[in-house]
Amino acid sequence: MNMVQSIKVKFLIGLLVIFFTSLLLLHHFVMQIIESSNETIITQDLNTMKKNSNVYVKQTFMINHYSHDEIYFEQMSKELVVDLKNITSSQVAVYSLKGKQLAASDSAPFMSPLGDDFKHALKGETAYTISHQEKISTIYFSYPVVIDGEKIGILRFSKDVSMLYENSRQILDVILYVTIAIFAMGLLLCYALFWNITLPIVKMTKVSTEVINGNLNVHISLNRKDELGKLAHNFNQMIEKIRLQIGKIEKDRDRLKELNQHRKQFYDNVTHELKTPLTSIMGYAQMIKDNGQNDEVFFEKGIAHIADESARLHEMVLQLLELSKETDSKASYEMVDAGFILLSVCEGMAFKAQKYNKNIVCELEDHLIIEGSPTKLRQLFINLIDNAIKYSDASSEIIVKAGLISEVIQFTFINQGDVIAPKHLARIYEPFYRENGRLVKEVGSRGLGLSICKAIVEEHQGTIQIQSEDRETSVIVHIPQFDNKQVTS
Repeated sequence: MNMVQSIKVKFLIGLLVIFFTSLLLLHHFVMQIIESSNETIITQDLNTMKKNSNVYVKQTFMINHYSHDEIYFEQMSKELVVDLKNITSSQVAVYSLKGKQLAASDSAPFMSPLGDDFKHALKGETAYTISHQEKISTIYFSYPVVIDGEKIGILRFSKDVSMLYENSRQILDVILYVTIAIFAMGLLLCYALFWNITLPIVKMTKVSTEVINGNLNVHISLNRKDELGKLAHNFNQMIEKIRLQIGKIEKDRDRLKELNQHRKQFYDNVTHELKTPLTSIMGYAQMIKDNGQNDEVFFEKGIAHIADESARLHEMVLQLLELSKETDSKASYEMVDAGFILLSVCEGMAFKAQKYNKNIVCELEDHLIIEGSPTKLRQLFINLIDNAIKYSDASSEIIVKAGLISEVIQFTFINQGDVIAPKHLARIYEPFYRENGRLVKEVGSRGLGLSICKAIVEEHQGTIQIQSEDRETSVIVHIPQFDNKQVTS
């Protein structure tokens, strides 16, 4: 705001400097023009006065048959001042060549000390001076009277020219007032224009300050169609893009932070899961090494435990490798009947369900053709049915359904058992994620099944979701049906 105020002050000072400078220059030039005009008028008037006076003097000398002598000029001086006063409408005084006053039409104007005009006349020159006293302006005009080449005396005139200078002052005042009015209107117009220009700058300055302080939820309201309006529009778009970009950066930051946390948790869980069977294997191996085969029962038990833990460790490594594979390779994809594969898995898993006194019910439609990997689809179905067996209530039914819904094949796996809390459903696909031990209810569970299932479903361009309420958990998988039209076209 201080910057904008300083711009206004500078602009106002600049306008005032321009105004006063222009006013002084205009006054100076107008004064010169008026003075030059007055000088021209006075010079012409005095030349006419001199010419008429000389004609009158010569005629008087001729009529009276005077010779060209100072004596006769002195004798006719009183008559001259009276006549010349009427002829020139000015006060007249007659002087000798030595500067003595011979006669005057009115002595008052000639009582003041003689001016430069009279001194020049004594030297044989024509000159005039102007005297200004308050609002009265008087011209004193002196020149030597020459008859037939001989100077016989000096004539000096006093003429009031106050009206001429008064008119000049009035003209100058009018010009001054008009100039001030024009510049005042120009100043107001320029200031209004400047305010119209600086108002958007003030708004953009306030908004930019808010942006600097971290507030990006700001907007410049400026309904204009000129360059400033376009600038404000671009400024708003720039703020919006910055806000979106910062929002995206913050989301990416949070996502990376969460991903890093998940990665750390994943490796911690992997380390823990691998460490458990390794520790058990190393313990039994060391005891067998120390005791040898002295205790045959312990030896057989240790070897069996090492074999079981090694198999579990091997299976875990295979699952980790499966989870880390690229999911965008479709080189091994083919048209498969997913219903046939699912039926085969249900029949194979029925023995395990019976072991836990549970029953699998299959409700499958025919010709559920999709494009995919038979091996991975079988692994998907095995994992989902295996989870349903593990986490269902004793002596309950596991329902498996498959059918076509709007060109999408829906696979549903339902089991009765403990409900999964909503806050855990979003993270249930994370490797080794546990809900207070919920996912490790059965011995040998490694917490990788659902992670692998999600990867397989997404590899087949499908979706997977879990619903759990009223002691019933449902896993719903959608995989697009194979499109015969694309093949035939």
